[in-house]
Amino acid sequence: MKRVRTAFVAFVPVFLAFAPAAPAQQQLVLPDASPKASVSQTVGLAEFKITYHRPAVNKRKVWGELVPYGDVWRAGANENTTLSASTPFTFGGKAVPAGTYGLHMLPAEGDWTVILSSQAKAWGSFSYDPKEDVVRVNARPEPADFVERLAFAFDEPTVDATALALRWEKVRVAIPISIDAKQVTLASIREQLRGLPRFSWQGWNQAAGWCARNDVNADEALAWADRSISMQKTFANLRTKAALLEKKGDAKTAAALRAEAMPLATETDVNNLGYQLLGDGKAAEALDFFRKNAADHPQSWNVWDSLAEGLEKSGDAKGARENYQKALTMAPEDQKKRLTATIAKLK
Repeated sequence: MKRVRTAFVAFVPVFLAFAPAAPAQQQLVLPDASPKASVSQTVGLAEFKITYHRPAVNKRKVWGELVPYGDVWRAGANENTTLSASTPFTFGGKAVPAGTYGLHMLPAEGDWTVILSSQAKAWGSFSYDPKEDVVRVNARPEPADFVERLAFAFDEPTVDATALALRWEKVRVAIPISIDAKQVTLASIREQLRGLPRFSWQGWNQAAGWCARNDVNADEALAWADRSISMQKTFANLRTKAALLEKKGDAKTAAALRAEAMPLATETDVNNLGYQLLGDGKAAEALDFFRKNAADHPQSWNVWDSLAEGLEKSGDAKGARENYQKALTMAPEDQKKRLTATIAKLK
């Protein structure tokens, strides 16, 4: 008699057969002991941004212990501290291309070394490699008011410079940053003129006018002024071309262009020119244009207001008061309070 052999089949409960695989371990998001921060600053048309984490002093001795002297330090906590720049710039007097850089420091009892590295995605300074240095500069630490959490700031920004300053515990370390503001602006103007501004006379005139005011790029600016005039001849672009020609020594043609411009001037054109001359310290010329505007547009409260302001800034309080009073009789309601207060101040 033949034996029948049966295969053993393991019994698996149905609910286990369809159970999901164990998930990978998930980390909760909790408050960071050294919270992330970023600070941005516009310098001219350049954008700078520093991103970092802010450790606390927490009653510890920072310099020489928590942050050892002579060791490369991430200038913060956690990931790289990074500095981003939208344009070429100088860092501590040394030229650096636009880009994002890892920021490291070598603290010392004397001058510190501040480093920009091409590696901006590392964890702190643990994988720092001096071969990746873009620039190294010296910076002198200064005594400062106590700061519990490390902080960066862009101090005293101007049109072409600022200082990147670290403050922590009782130390401030600052590195000067600067740009060639005129060249950065010119590059931006050229790029903008490839977009929508190229289709209006105003865009070309603004570009030429900026060059005239800043004494740069005269030949290209003249071409831009001509482009604007070819699209629509206006008071503004004729005077822009006149200013450029005068700077190049052609005073005769400049005077002819200004004469040609005057019949095209609107009330607003003349008013703006008067304020521009006031701002340039040419009060007598400004008053000539304000008076012309008042004669040409006697029913406009604004021309009397502007004439009064020009007289006030020229020291003629009586004339200013009289013209503010004329403006008050025509002014809209939202201007009457200001004009009344100004008249009272001049009495």
